[in-house]
Amino acid sequence: MIRTHLLRLFLALFVATQLAGAPALAAPPEGKGKPDKAQKQHDKGENKPDSHDSSVLVTAAITIEQARRLAISNNYTGYGALPPGIRKNLGRGKPLPPGIAKKAVPGPLLAQLPHHPGYEWQVCGSDLVLVAVATAIIADVLTGVFD
Repeated sequence: MIRTHLLRLFLALFVATQLAGAPALAAPPEGKGKPDKAQKQHDKGENKPDSHDSSVLVTAAITIEQARRLAISNNYTGYGALPPGIRKNLGRGKPLPPGIAKKAVPGPLLAQLPHHPGYEWQVCGSDLVLVAVATAIIADVLTGVFD
């Protein structure tokens, strides 16, 4: 009888210690351990500020046709287009591709283009590109202006 009583007491203590340690094994403390899939997806979601947010960029405030007319009247035509693989990377809200052949816009033409503080006009191939100075994010692309 004492043996069964001791056996029951031992078994009860064993089960109690196992149950007490279970929550400690369930999850790591806050901010520790590997994040789960849900946390990774949340980090990629809309709560994370996006440095490439095209909604905060300005627009060119000039049409391609108007810019083309300015280029023709100032005799700035005949520029070669960029290769298709590089040209497709020129898009609003994307960073300016590194190592891209870009040129400054000629002074007389630059004086006739709309001015946007914090942005600069650049010639990339035959395209006129408006780029944010601080981040090198493309604000607008006017394709084929210098064809």
